[in-house]
Amino acid sequence: MSREGINLDAVKSVGETLGKEGKTPLFAAIDGQLAAVVAVSDPIKASTAEAIGALHDLGLKVAMITGDNEATAQAIAAKLGIDEVVAEVLPEGKVAAIQKLQAGGRKVAFVGDGINDAPALARADVGIAIGTGTDVAIEAADVVLMSGDLRGVVNALHVSQRTMRNIRQNLFWAFGYNALLIPVAAGVFYPLAGLMLSPALAAGAMALSSVFVLSNALRLRWVAPTLAEAPADVRPNRSFVPTAAE
Repeated sequence: MSREGINLDAVKSVGETLGKEGKTPLFAAIDGQLAAVVAVSDPIKASTAEAIGALHDLGLKVAMITGDNEATAQAIAAKLGIDEVVAEVLPEGKVAAIQKLQAGGRKVAFVGDGINDAPALARADVGIAIGTGTDVAIEAADVVLMSGDLRGVVNALHVSQRTMRNIRQNLFWAFGYNALLIPVAAGVFYPLAGLMLSPALAAGAMALSSVFVLSNALRLRWVAPTLAEAPADVRPNRSFVPTAAE
């Protein structure tokens, strides 16, 4: 409108009011004259507030990066308890916002679904694409959620934490078995105590170690989601970025 020389002063207050209500004001002009103000709003999914609350419970901060106007973004953030808002940004602006959030060594997971989110998904430490989003976003992401439910982000974090814990447990036990029995099998203790490990027992101990590690890893099959998800038939209305707590 500014480029076309159309003055919006007469409806500035209207746009601000709509923004505070969480609606995006759009202005239309005909023959160089302002003709209409149209308000567009994205319904907030019932599961979004629950997902953000769960991320806070995990000690994470949540930021919203959006191309919508500042007033609309702030209204939605206030309603959902979002910690930080970056509004009115282009795709490259989202990348800059990610880099700013990463300052101080913080790890950032970016959640998005659109073409405009692809650069930010690639730049974040972990890019999480909504499965109902565009193919470009899915290709750029590290993790793809099968549904459009943001509670899947919480469940993905839970599964990843359980997986890393399982890996550490397996490394500990595998290292313990080897550290304990390899010196015995090598005869290190034979001159001192006459202690040796027969090849048959050594093979059995090695097999037992493998069975133990594999059994422990298979426990991940029964990891239950922390939040129940519901299939979604619409795309998420914003891009949410959980960041590591300072």
